[in-house]
Amino acid sequence: MAFNFWVTATVDLLLLLIFTVIPFSICQPTDQAPPPSADSCNSIFLSYSFNQGTKLPPNVTDRTRQPYRFESTLLILNNGLQELKSWKVFVGFQHDEFLVSASGAVLADGNSVPGNVGNGTVFAGFPMTDLKTAIETAGDFTQMQVQVKLVGTQFGVAPPNSPMPTNISLANDGYLCPRPTLLGKSEMHVCCRPDPSVKTNITTSEEFLPRQNGDLTIMYDVTRTYDSSYWAQVKISNHNPLGRLDYWKLSWEWMKDEFIYSMKGAYPSVVDSTDCIFGRQGTYYKDLDFANVLSCAKKPTIVDLPPTKANDTMLGLIPFCCRNGTILPSHMDSSKSISAFQMQVFKMPPDLNRSQITPPQNWKISGVLNPTYKCGAPLRVSPSEFPDSSGLPLNSTAVASWQVVCNITHVKDDTPKCCVSFSAYYNDSVVPCRTCACGCPHNTARTCNATSSAMLLPPEALLVPFENRTAMAVAWAGLKHYPTPNPMPCPDNCGVSINWHLYTDYRDGWSARITLFNWDEVNFADWFAAVQMKKAAPGFQAMYSFNATTLELDGANNTIFMQGNPGLNYLVGETDGVHPERDPRVPGKQQSVISFTKKNIQVLNMAAGDGFPTKVFFNGEECLLPKTFPVNDSRRNLASLIPSILTLLFVFVFVQQ
Repeated sequence: MAFNFWVTATVDLLLLLIFTVIPFSICQPTDQAPPPSADSCNSIFLSYSFNQGTKLPPNVTDRTRQPYRFESTLLILNNGLQELKSWKVFVGFQHDEFLVSASGAVLADGNSVPGNVGNGTVFAGFPMTDLKTAIETAGDFTQMQVQVKLVGTQFGVAPPNSPMPTNISLANDGYLCPRPTLLGKSEMHVCCRPDPSVKTNITTSEEFLPRQNGDLTIMYDVTRTYDSSYWAQVKISNHNPLGRLDYWKLSWEWMKDEFIYSMKGAYPSVVDSTDCIFGRQGTYYKDLDFANVLSCAKKPTIVDLPPTKANDTMLGLIPFCCRNGTILPSHMDSSKSISAFQMQVFKMPPDLNRSQITPPQNWKISGVLNPTYKCGAPLRVSPSEFPDSSGLPLNSTAVASWQVVCNITHVKDDTPKCCVSFSAYYNDSVVPCRTCACGCPHNTARTCNATSSAMLLPPEALLVPFENRTAMAVAWAGLKHYPTPNPMPCPDNCGVSINWHLYTDYRDGWSARITLFNWDEVNFADWFAAVQMKKAAPGFQAMYSFNATTLELDGANNTIFMQGNPGLNYLVGETDGVHPERDPRVPGKQQSVISFTKKNIQVLNMAAGDGFPTKVFFNGEECLLPKTFPVNDSRRNLASLIPSILTLLFVFVFVQQ
């Protein structure tokens, strides 16, 4: 009897817990209420709270490099009158943080987590990108705010100290954020308000953000949608007059286990369905033949198709497709400034309905010897319009559209991909490309000197690969009494080099000769180059083997843009010599003379730098310039002749006597 009573009492207690405590916990909101300091903010409230941290192995003697785990919370709350669309927040991390996870957000620069954020980073909302107001939600915090849980590793800040960022601020356009207020040692907050000086044409009734400007834009347009799949068109558009891509590679990150079933106009660089077969995709789609699936990678890489596939009924017939990954500036050829492809994407539960579409995140795009692009997070924009397939004079709209904006960036540690050498009519030595201009391997100490200045060269040395120049450089140094370093300087290691030769200089004008060398095995179709001149660009007259024109950049008309004429627009790669067993390899080469006038231009000192460019670009990539100009030897040569002149004069006077 006592045992039965005990069992009955235990069951009653469990039932009491089930019907009281558990429902109470389920009813609690997933987002905590904002802190009291948010009550005084009538706009966008931000807070950063350090929750806890622990020491991590290994134990190091340098305390500044000791790793510690950190857990923090970033809060974004809309207390304003207008919906905050596509929110972005900057967090000024300063302790070499390595972010492991960020719930409710992605990195706005397209990088993936885990990753380094030690110099600060911008977070973008995902999957909740927009924050509604209290007015339109009756104060529902689940729609008004986002709490981003951050977990990562920081260095050097031991408990009980808190590794706080230097700053937090709203990164959306049109807002002003003062310096944040620090509460104690582990929390800071700030109230960001609309900038009254910014005039916007966005109204509160508009559903989408306006389309943004950038060096490169990518549209992700969903054109057809079904319960378990959809068709999307991806269109890449170049808007920078010096921007360009060759053999482009495009990648992104699927966020909900999507996979690519078929494509037209482009193809994955690796066709592989293994991740689906052994993943939950294979478990759910039991009757799907995964032998036909193109890519199950979480981060697929997409490449363009060759022109021969443009009219292929299975792979081509997509406008702006199939150009071997070449995207040109619009002023060169507007039809070649766009690249596009289509793909069929399969979804996974629980997103199995027509309206549930999640665009991929963390977009990246790159090319061969092209600028470095950084891409932002996808922004929901108004549906794109396309010419109707029926041929009628009307447009059809996409189901949904997202825009990714990419801009050319110059990262501090990025190495150039091309270099420049200088030469002039008044000096028979060439100032070559800098040592390690395009980078050097780390193990060069025994073979060459990575810090030594490049040796001056005879002009003919520019025509042979670096490995064949050593004897020529040493012989030239001996002839000219130049020092010969030991070990010799390392090569420039650039795939493309450009020689700028000051050709002539006279009273009313001057001329130069530019030569392009392709030391790589990659051919460049529709190549272009550009030079910026500090003072001489307005005097540009003509180019004789290239098609050239002046180009206004950033309000300054100091850039000369050049490309090959028909038949000369193909810069071939390096090839074998006539007798490969004894002849050096031969670079692809293009050359032209360019002429200038000096009329209506301030006095030009050609040897001091006015006859040389301040910036040089090849296919959009800025090339590394030499640190010095060719020395004008005319005065030195005259000085060397004075003793001979005096001797002749003495002999002449002596004979006359």
